[in-house]
Amino acid sequence: MAESSDEAIIEKLYEYGERLNESKDKSQNVEDYENIIKAAKSSSVKAMQLAAQLIPRFFKYFPSLSVRAVDAQLDFCEAEELGVRVQAIRGLPLFCKDTPEHLSKIVDILVQLLTAEENVERDAVNKALLSLLRQDVQASLTALFKHIETIDEQMSDDNLRERTLVFIKDKVFPLKAELLKPPEKMERHITDLIKKSLQDVTGGEFKMFMDFLRSLSIFGNKAPQERVQELIEIISGQADLDAQFNVSDGDHINRLIACLFMAIPFFERGASNSKFLNYLNKHIFPVFDKLPEERKVDLLKNLAESAPYTIPQDSRQILPSVVQLLKKYMPRRKAGEEMNFTYVECLLYTFHHLAHKAPNATNSLCGYKIVTGQPSDRLGEDFSENYKEFTERLNCVEELARATIKKLTQGMVEHNKAFADAKSDEEKEKIKAQKQNTTTGLRTCNNILSMAQPLHAKTPSFIGDKKINLSWKEVVKSATPMTAASTGVKRPAGAINGSTSSGPKKGRGGGSMQNQLVDRAFQGLSYGGRSSRGRGRGRGFRGGFRGRGRGRGGYH
Repeated sequence: MAESSDEAIIEKLYEYGERLNESKDKSQNVEDYENIIKAAKSSSVKAMQLAAQLIPRFFKYFPSLSVRAVDAQLDFCEAEELGVRVQAIRGLPLFCKDTPEHLSKIVDILVQLLTAEENVERDAVNKALLSLLRQDVQASLTALFKHIETIDEQMSDDNLRERTLVFIKDKVFPLKAELLKPPEKMERHITDLIKKSLQDVTGGEFKMFMDFLRSLSIFGNKAPQERVQELIEIISGQADLDAQFNVSDGDHINRLIACLFMAIPFFERGASNSKFLNYLNKHIFPVFDKLPEERKVDLLKNLAESAPYTIPQDSRQILPSVVQLLKKYMPRRKAGEEMNFTYVECLLYTFHHLAHKAPNATNSLCGYKIVTGQPSDRLGEDFSENYKEFTERLNCVEELARATIKKLTQGMVEHNKAFADAKSDEEKEKIKAQKQNTTTGLRTCNNILSMAQPLHAKTPSFIGDKKINLSWKEVVKSATPMTAASTGVKRPAGAINGSTSSGPKKGRGGGSMQNQLVDRAFQGLSYGGRSSRGRGRGRGFRGGFRGRGRGRGGYH
C-alpha cells in the first residue's frame, strides 16, 4: 500500500512539473509549486529526489515562496539518504542563477556542507561551489572568506574553517587564471580578502596565502614597486614588528625569523627591509645571547642575506650592533676556546655590505680612515686602539680558519677512503653526510678568509657585490678543489662551530621559498591564537542561511 502511495506522489510531482514547464505564465501555477515543496515531507526517496530537482528549477517564478522553497531544499540536504542529499546539493546553485541576491546565502550553506563525511557528497558540494564561483566570482569569494576571517570565539567551528581552507587551496587557487577575471580587479579583490583573513592564521596557512599572492600577476616580476612593498607590509605585519619583544616568547622568535626569510626575495626586488632590520637592532641584538642556539644561526643567516639591500641610513644605525657582535664572536687571541665559524661568516658578510653603504661609519667603530668630507668621518679623533683591536681579532680569525681548513682537508681525505671501504648503504650515507658537512665547513672558512683579508688596510675596500657566495647557498661550478666553492650543493646545516661539527643539521637551502627554515617555523607554529581541534560532521548549516554567527578560539 505504501509503495502504491509513493508511486502516486511521484506521478503527481511529474504532473506538477509538466504543467509548470508548459505554462506561459508560471506565476499562475502557485498551487503546483506549493505541492512540490510539500514533497519535502514525503517518505519516498524517489519523490524527494524528484522534488529536489524541481524546486530550484522553478524557484525564480515564485518569490513569495522563496523562504519555504529554500527550507524544503535544506530539509533534503539533511535527509538520511545519501542520494537525496546529493541531489539537493546539486540543485542549490540553481537558486542563484536568476536570483543572484541569494548567492551569498547559498555559498554559506554549501561551505557548511563541506564537512560532509561521504566523498560523493563532498564532491557534489565542491562542484556546486565552483558553479557559483563561475556565476559570480566576487560575491562567492567574499562569502567563502567569511568562514576563515577572525570571528566570534563562542561560535568557533575549526573543522568547518579547515575544510573551507582546503577547498580554497585545492579548488580555487589552481583555477585562478579562469576564475579571477578581469585579472586586475579580481586579483585585487582576493588579495584584500586574504589580508583580512591573516589576522588569525596558523603559520602554515600564512605561508599558503603568501605563496598564492606571489603567484598573482599584480605581484609578478613586472609589478610596480608599491606592489612589492605591499607584500613586505603583509609579512612584517605577520612578524608583529610593532610588539615589544620578549626573549622568552619562542613563537614570536620563530615567526620573526621565518617572516624575515620569506621577505628576502622581495628585498631583492627593491622592497625596503628597514622595518625588519630596525626591529632587530632595537629588540633582538641587545638580547642576542639569550636566543636559542638554532635561532641565532637562522637569524644571522637571514641578516646576512638581507644586508645587501639595506639603505645607507639604516646601515649606519645597524653597524654598531654588528661590530659589537663581531667582536664578541671573533676572539682577540687564541685562548683554547672554539670559534663559531658560521656566526663569523654571517657577521663579516653583513659588515661588508653595511660598511659599503656607510663606509665612514667604520672610522669610529674600527679605526679606519675613510674620507667622505662629512662631519661623520670624525677624522680628527683618535680611534687607533679600535683599529688595533679589530685587526688583532681578524688575525686570530684567519689563523683559526687556516688551521681548520687544514684539518678539514685531511678529514675529507679520510672520508673519501672510508667511503671507498664502506660495505653497507647505511655506512655510505653516514659518510656522505660527513663529507657534505666538511665541504660546507671548507666553504665557510674560505669565505671568512676572503672577507677578513681586505679589512686589514687602514682604508679598506668593502665588498658590496655578491662575489662572496655564502656557504649555505647554491654556488656556480668551480674548478678549484676543496675550497668554499668546490661543490654545487645546498648548505647541509650550520656549517662548523670550531671542531665540534659532527654532521649536517637541518637548515636552509639557498633561494627557494620551499625551504626547511620556513617549514620548521611554519608547521604547527602557535601564533595568532589558532589551534587544531577534533573533527565532527557539524551539519548545523540551516542557521547559516538565517545569519549564523561564526567564530573560533585560539591555541597557545
